[in-house]
Order: sequence, then structure tokens, then C-alpha cells
Amino acid sequence: MGELHDLTALEQGAAIARGELSSVELVAHHLARVGALADTVGAFVTVTPELALDAAQAADAAPAEARGPLHGVPTAIKDLTLTAGVRTTFGSAAFADLVPPLDADVVRLMRAAGLVSLGKTTTSELGCSLYSEGLVAPPARNPWDLAYTAGGSSGGAAAAVAAGLVPVAQGSDGGGSLRIPASLCGLVGYKPSRGTVSGGPLGFGAFGLPVNGPLGRTVADVAALLDVMAVPVPGEPYLPRAAPDGGYLAAAREAAPRRLRVGRFTAPMLADEPVHPDCVAAVDRAAALLTAAGHEVVEVPAPLGPETWPLFEVVWYVLALTPVAPERESRLLPLTRFLRSRGAALSAGALMGTLGELQAQVRLGARRTAGCDLLLCPTLAAPQAPVGWFTADGDPERDFDRQRRFSPYCAVFNLTGQPSVSLPLGRTAEGLPVGALLTGSYGDDATLIAVAAQLEHVSDGWDRHPAIWRAVGSANVNTSGVGRPAS
Repeated sequence: MGELHDLTALEQGAAIARGELSSVELVAHHLARVGALADTVGAFVTVTPELALDAAQAADAAPAEARGPLHGVPTAIKDLTLTAGVRTTFGSAAFADLVPPLDADVVRLMRAAGLVSLGKTTTSELGCSLYSEGLVAPPARNPWDLAYTAGGSSGGAAAAVAAGLVPVAQGSDGGGSLRIPASLCGLVGYKPSRGTVSGGPLGFGAFGLPVNGPLGRTVADVAALLDVMAVPVPGEPYLPRAAPDGGYLAAAREAAPRRLRVGRFTAPMLADEPVHPDCVAAVDRAAALLTAAGHEVVEVPAPLGPETWPLFEVVWYVLALTPVAPERESRLLPLTRFLRSRGAALSAGALMGTLGELQAQVRLGARRTAGCDLLLCPTLAAPQAPVGWFTADGDPERDFDRQRRFSPYCAVFNLTGQPSVSLPLGRTAEGLPVGALLTGSYGDDATLIAVAAQLEHVSDGWDRHPAIWRAVGSANVNTSGVGRPAS
């Protein structure tokens, strides 16, 4: 007999549609888990129970013809994402009391689809780091082992999904911020192609690096949330391709891509760093599964190399220059102040020159891997990192260098704009998750999702749960066809 949070997001939505569960029941169940576990895993900065229950009641009252597959399902919004009337701190004490007057487009679209947000998930300050350890919330911890980080900057979202506090969550990814937490926490973290999901209504696109995207336990859940997010919005700077017939969920459910050529590599791209054997083993498993499914896996050179790092770091310095009132600068963390000082010292000419050089590197990388439909590599250079490891010596420059050595793959695909997904295909000897990174052709998200779903099927699924999943007693699922045995 399963529990309500054992159901996938799509199973929850289907149970609501059949009248076997109400959104209010699901939201109340998940809010109870949030109350018991959110601080333990550092998942939330702000919880909004009254707003969530009001939204659930409205979802239950909506006519059947207005409901999509995720209607009434609990979710959460990253604290970097503008949410009207809800405290949004950007992970920073400098914005601890900010309540935006408007929603980000992605929040508006999720609300319109009937999803019910339980609150704002923990993030790194201004999205600047790949761990989520700030001053406005407890650190985001990996539900599989609380000594380890859940990653960043969508660390709270990953902690919430992996601990069963919500079945799916919104995040964003400017240099791996969905895929890194997914790898650490055993989830599917999907960075869409540039332009697929709106970044509006504010901001200039940040050179096209950051992208909103979904995080969940299964490919189908992630695809369903991507369908909600991937609605064209006027005025966006990047033109999206049309969604496939039936949407991305149909591509995931069919899981039947044509025979593809997959380029495999393990050499780190942004650092000359040894790669942990567990990370290579996850890639090897993915390659074996792809080959068994009929695809051709070939060795290719890495698209870019460590020589690209001095260019990329310039862009990252500039991205840290979010406007902050001078009297609040002192509330920023040392890493953020370090990045902003480097960014403020750059001239416009130096930035423009760097962007031009980066685009030249992207073109060269595309030529090195020409003829491949997909690329396969590790998500990270090491399987896990302890909470506090990046900041241990108090030197923000050393912190930043540790981050690039830990994650020398993901950010390259923010530069190229390609769709990229971390899949939970490996484990350490201790049973902790290890991700493999699969990257598709720019604009061809449907094929990438279909292959990810195919891998999920041929690997017999990967919706495993940590021990904390069973840490809170709750109502059992006992309706026809609803729920699954605990795993």
C-alpha cells in the first residue's frame, strides 16, 4: 500500500482527474511533509500554505475541460523566480524582504495549468554558485545523505523533489543549476534549448545562458511540466521551435526515437581535472544501454577544452552584477562580492571581445562533434560534495575554482544553447546517485526527451527513494489503480 507522495506527478494528476483524489488532499499531504522535513533538507525559503490550499480549492472547482495532466498537482517555485505577492529573496539577505508585484512568465503559465505552488525553494545567492548555502534558509542538503549538498542553484528544488515534498519543481539553469542538483539527488534535471521557455518578463536574457526548466523523478513528469512551461511569449529574444505533435509528454510516452549517433567523451571541458571512476561508470552504463537500444555510440573529442574557462568566467562575473542597493551590498556573501568586484572591473569592450571569442569557440566545438545527434558525458567530475566543502577555507576565489573543477561539463551547453539533461544512471558504492549528461541538437528537445525516456525504460526505471522518504507518517493510497509499492 503506497503513500500519496509515492505517486508520480502524472499519477497524481490522473487520480485527480478520475475523482479518486482532490487537489486539496494532495496539497495538504505534501504540506505536512514540508512542515516535517523542509528545514531538515533545506528545501524551502518561504512556504505558502494558505495560498496553496486556496489554489487547490480553485483547482478542484475548475471544469474538467479546462484541466491538463498536471492540474491540481503540488509543485514549488525557485526563489530566483519572481512570484507576485510572495517573498522572493534571490537567495540573499540583501533581498530578504522583497515581495515582487508580478509573476515571471513561467510562474504565470504553471498557475494557468492548475499546478499548485507550496512556496519558494532554496537557491544560491543570485544564482551564483552550484551549492545552495546562504543566509536566508538552511543549506540545501541531499536527502540521500544529509552530510552532502543538494547542489545549486536549484538545490532546494532538488531537495524537495528527492525528499517527496513535491513531485515536480520549477528551476533554472545558467551553468548547470538544474542538472547539477539532479545528478547529486538522483533526479531528472532538464535544461531546455535556448528560447524554448520564456525568461520574461524582466531581464535581458543574460547572454542566453540561463533557462527555466523542470526537475522531477521521471522523464514523463519532466516532459509534462516542460509542456506547461514551453508556451511562446511575445517579445522573447530567442525564437523557439514549435513543440512536437502531442507535446513533449507524447515524445516521452512514445520513447521511440530513430537510430541515432551518440558522441561519447569523458574529458572535462572547463578544467583539467581527474574524473571520478563512478562518474565515468555512469557514462559507460548509459553508453551500453544506448547501444542495446540500437543507437551507435562513438568516441568523440570534447567540444571545448579548459582554454575556454578564462572566457566563461568573465561572463559569470558580469552575470553576478544584479542591481543591489549600495547600503545592502554588505549583506552579500563573500563569493558574491568577489564575483561582482571582478565584473565591475571589466570594460564594455572587454566583455564584447569575450563574447565574440566564446562564440568562435562554440562554432569550433560544433565542428568537432559534427555528425552526432547526441552527446554523452559525465554530469560532474565527482559524485558528491559535503555541505560546506566549497567554502571551507574562507577564500571566495578558491571556492569559485573548486566549483569549476567539480562541474567542468554542464556550463558549456549553456554557452551553446543546446538542450541537456542529467539522468540518474549511476550509483556510488554507498548507494548515492550519480548522473550522466545527455545533450541534444539545438532546438530538438523532442528527440532528447524521447531518448531519455527510452533510457529510463531500458534501465527498468530509476524512481528510487532515500530513507527520509518514509520519515513522516501519512495517509495511505488505497484507490483503484492508484499508488505503487514503496521502493
